[in-house]
Amino acid sequence: MKLGPHLHRIGNDIVAVYLVDTPEGVTVIDAGLAGLWKELLAELSSMGRTLADVKGVILTHGDSDHLGFAERLRRDHGVPVYVHPGDADRAKGGAKPATARQSMKLGATLGFAAYSLRKGGVRTTYLTETVDAHDGETLDLPGAPRIIGLPGHSAGSIAIHVPIADAVFVGDGLTTRHVLTGTTGPQPAPFTDEPEQAIASLRALLPTGATWVLPGHGTPWNAGVAAAVAAVEEAARS
Repeated sequence: MKLGPHLHRIGNDIVAVYLVDTPEGVTVIDAGLAGLWKELLAELSSMGRTLADVKGVILTHGDSDHLGFAERLRRDHGVPVYVHPGDADRAKGGAKPATARQSMKLGATLGFAAYSLRKGGVRTTYLTETVDAHDGETLDLPGAPRIIGLPGHSAGSIAIHVPIADAVFVGDGLTTRHVLTGTTGPQPAPFTDEPEQAIASLRALLPTGATWVLPGHGTPWNAGVAAAVAAVEEAARS
């Protein structure tokens, strides 16, 4: 799905992957679930691109529903995979800290589980090699993505600001569709290690002034980063 001149999405509102398309090549943001591989190939083809045009993958964090086809790209096609060092171990299969009990509704939770199974969520291949992406760093990748530290969901959670796409990719720093309740609109994401820290971290997104706020789960938001952050803060208070 084309969102803008330099911006594409595969997957859906349950699990999403983003592609930044520039004359220099393609940067993939997160890698979703393994079964999205065919959608990746189809979207690249629709863009007039091939796997040879993919210059890097950036993971917003190391949870399994964001790793998807990342190791396949790295292992079989030589594509480097960038992750914050705080989440490198998690991306390689390390243990995730326990989180508080989650609110859920049966239908939404079953829908998330069924989609994950259908798209290979139980076949996650963990990374064996990663490249560090540090807070404040601008990576030498298409779109000149800049890393913004966003700790809270996990220790190494990041956002990625891509000015040419007028977009900031937030992973699970926030969500616009709660995968366990089905509630829509900007709100805190579930399965967060440090919920209060995650909300506080969102303030680091404001200087981007980005129009697009793109979470790993939920509808793409194009009403501006300030409105998205304010809505999440309000949802957290209520």
